[in-house]
Amino acid sequence: MMREYIVSIERNGDQIRVGSIFGTDVSDASFAYDDKYLNSDDPVSISVSLPLQKEPFTPEQTKTFFDGLLPEGFTRRSVAQWLHFAENDYLSILHGLGKECLGAIRISVEGEKDDESYDEVGEDQIRRLAAEGATKSTEIVTGTHLSLAGASGKVGLYYDSAEGKWYLPRGLAPSTHIVKQSHVRLEGIVTNEQLSMLTAAKCGLNTAESFIINTGNGNDSEVLFATKRYDRLINSDSKKVNGLERPFRLHQEDFAQAMGIPSANKYEPEGAEYAIGMFDVLRRHSADPLADMVALWNRIAFSYILGNNDGHIKNYSLLRGINLKEIRLAPAYDIICTTVYENSTRKMSFNIGGKTDINDISESSFRELASSVGLGEKIAMDRFDKILNHFESSLRASAKELSDLGFKGAENMADKILMSRKKVFI
Repeated sequence: MMREYIVSIERNGDQIRVGSIFGTDVSDASFAYDDKYLNSDDPVSISVSLPLQKEPFTPEQTKTFFDGLLPEGFTRRSVAQWLHFAENDYLSILHGLGKECLGAIRISVEGEKDDESYDEVGEDQIRRLAAEGATKSTEIVTGTHLSLAGASGKVGLYYDSAEGKWYLPRGLAPSTHIVKQSHVRLEGIVTNEQLSMLTAAKCGLNTAESFIINTGNGNDSEVLFATKRYDRLINSDSKKVNGLERPFRLHQEDFAQAMGIPSANKYEPEGAEYAIGMFDVLRRHSADPLADMVALWNRIAFSYILGNNDGHIKNYSLLRGINLKEIRLAPAYDIICTTVYENSTRKMSFNIGGKTDINDISESSFRELASSVGLGEKIAMDRFDKILNHFESSLRASAKELSDLGFKGAENMADKILMSRKKVFI
């Protein structure tokens, strides 16, 4: 039986139908822009990999982009079970979760109407989210129709910073923060991530705002990591929902979606040259290509210096303005030092100057990368050296900042990071 899912996008606060996905199942489902949208004033593509055209995109192109909006791993399997769909039925899962995706996309069927509301989340519920891990997050994800890409247990919540209160978004109400659990992954991961993010900011990177939610004494089972969504915007034009300012949705897509690469291939296979592809996307689509290419270079250099071997292409994104026109490199997010964990891979997520093992990479690897992506060597290596020279002092200052907030493991984590990366500072 033929199925059809409506694809809409938020532009200047309005939901606009751009096209539909149609097919009998995931094997033949294709996305196409509506003629009415194509003929409207100033239509904009939903992805640089799905340019405006009358012809439908292939099932492979369609799946690559839309499947990239969904959770991965354990959360994906759990959500599929909760919704009673096959794990590979990305369309049914996306419809079940597609009211609040990353970016500004919404997936619906004809005749659907949803209200918007926020339900306050009590301290006990936040404590349970920290303690119960991915099982609790799956319950929230399915109950609130939130689709957040990635492999870790995460939920979208609304945070009222003035009152210090958290809310669950219902219907089409947007969230403001992405909240991740800790103890289901690696020891001290929340402290590690916040320490890494603070250090990155002090080294000059444009980072997403983040903080640690402490529901107890700062132990792994008592903390959550909260990231303010850069794809949500509250301004003077924001309307009120339940007395809260409703955010506008800004559209984003990660580099896997932008380059037409399935989420399953987010780590570079041999010979794929993901870094070159990322710089090329910015060169062709950014509103300020040079600034964004330098910012991307800084982020790659920082990930190497930090020891982040999980900086795959879904952890880099493009962000559009509220009117969908201007495309820029999104702020940095999901940055951690993986080399502090003994059993973690030493293989980078994509090659640097032909090298993937972090222990084989050197400044000469970055010189080769600069040449291959079209950046001037002097500019590129000056940026590399600046980050390297500021790294240890920035890390120490960030560790003290967290320690003063009560996270006593921060300074120990900083020591571990420096020990794991001592080769870089010789």
